This record gives sequence, structure tokens and C-alpha cells, in this order.
Amino acid sequence: MTERLLSLGVSILSTIGDVLPIVGILLGFQLLVLRRSIPNLKGVLLGFLLVLLGLAFFLEGLERALFPLGRLMAEQLTAPEFLGTADGGIGGESWMTYGWVYLFAFTIGFSTTIAEPSLIAVAIKAHQVSAGAISTWGLRITVAIGVAVGITLGAYRIVTGTPLHYYIIPGYILVLLQTWHAPRTIIALAYDSGGVTTSTVTVPLVVALGLGLSSNIPGRNPLLDGFGLIAFASLFPIMTVIAYAQLSTFFTRRKSGPAS
Repeated sequence: MTERLLSLGVSILSTIGDVLPIVGILLGFQLLVLRRSIPNLKGVLLGFLLVLLGLAFFLEGLERALFPLGRLMAEQLTAPEFLGTADGGIGGESWMTYGWVYLFAFTIGFSTTIAEPSLIAVAIKAHQVSAGAISTWGLRITVAIGVAVGITLGAYRIVTGTPLHYYIIPGYILVLLQTWHAPRTIIALAYDSGGVTTSTVTVPLVVALGLGLSSNIPGRNPLLDGFGLIAFASLFPIMTVIAYAQLSTFFTRRKSGPAS
């Protein structure tokens, strides 16, 4: 119990050190540049206190739950006795034996993205600004599918040991081609959708999954192969959101074509 309290105290002190520069900048601009008092000062201070405690508990939870759980799942899914192989080696078509890894990567990518607070906030604002033209759940599901596909492909990359740039460079080329032909109203939102997926819920589990896979698959290096899943999680939602907008525009024009 004492060790846990000490660890939590270290997390709180570390969080205070991280947040203080932000507070200093905000207060400096408010008091020295704008030269205005802070409205509802007690509420603002209470809010900062809650942020500090929330971040400290979150960081402690990552170390005690999410990171170990992600590594444990990766270890169990790649265990030779679970895969039914005599050894864990990779050769020929043996990447196909890791089907459960790909399924887990897809489901964990989809579910964590659906629960991502940053994405929820962006989806709500997009729905409001577009006067209902952009569905909150439609955007969340579209982004979640992109993350799920990206993380699945990233897991395949770890299993096969292929270089990261083989996937990322063609992916961004495809995004550029999509951007050239996409409706202008969706481009900025699509690029933002790729950024908000790499936040509090998705990143810890995805990083733990990548490091766990690369640590338990023979021949893989955690430093070289374990990282990179976040890049997939940021790239593929851009593709799916733009593709969704392009398909919607296509079917809308096709439907209204005969009438015109």
C-alpha cells in the first residue's frame, strides 16, 4: 500500500511539473499581455486541480493496468501453445497462423477509437458546425474503421518484419491523391480525425500491443519493430473519412442525376 501511494505521489509531482509551464503561459498572457483579470478564478483553479489529479491517476493507471494488459494479450496471442505450432518461428506462409493477432488488433483499434474522448468531442463539434450534415456516430465509426484497419496492417508488419516505410509512404501518396479529388469541406476534418485518434485511450493499448508483439515474436526487435502502430492509426482514418465523403458525394450525385 505504501509503495502504491509513493508511486501515486511521484506521478502527481511529475504531472505538476508538466502542467506548470502551461499554466504559466496562460496566466502570463492573461495578466501581462491582455492585462485583464481572470474571470471565475476559483472555478479555474479548481479546474486545474482536477486536471492535475486526473492526469496523475491516468498515468498511474497506464503503468498498472493498460500497459501490462496490452503486453499480456500480445504474449498470450503469440504463444506457440496457443498458435498450435511447435516453435514460434516465422517462415513461408506462417504469418497466416497469427490470425487471432490480426483479429485482436482490429477489435482493439475499433473499440478504443469509439471510446476516444478527443474523437467524441470533434465529432460533436463537426455535427454542430455542419448543421447535422455530418453524423456524430457516422464520423466516429468511419474513423474507428480506419484505425482498426491501420492497426491490423501494422500488426501484420510486425509479424512479417517488413520495413515501416513500405506502408507509410504509399499510404500518404494515396492520401494526397484522395485529397486532390475530395470535397473541400471534408479535407480539414479528415486530417484532424487522424490526429485525434492518437490520444488518451488508443495510444497506451496500441503501444503496449506493438511492444508486446515485437518482444514475443522470434526475430523481432522491440525498438525497430515495436513502434510504428501509432503511425498507422493516424494515417488510415484520413483515408476512410475522405473515402466516406467521396462515396457520399458520388451516390448523392447519382441519385439526383436523373431528376436534373
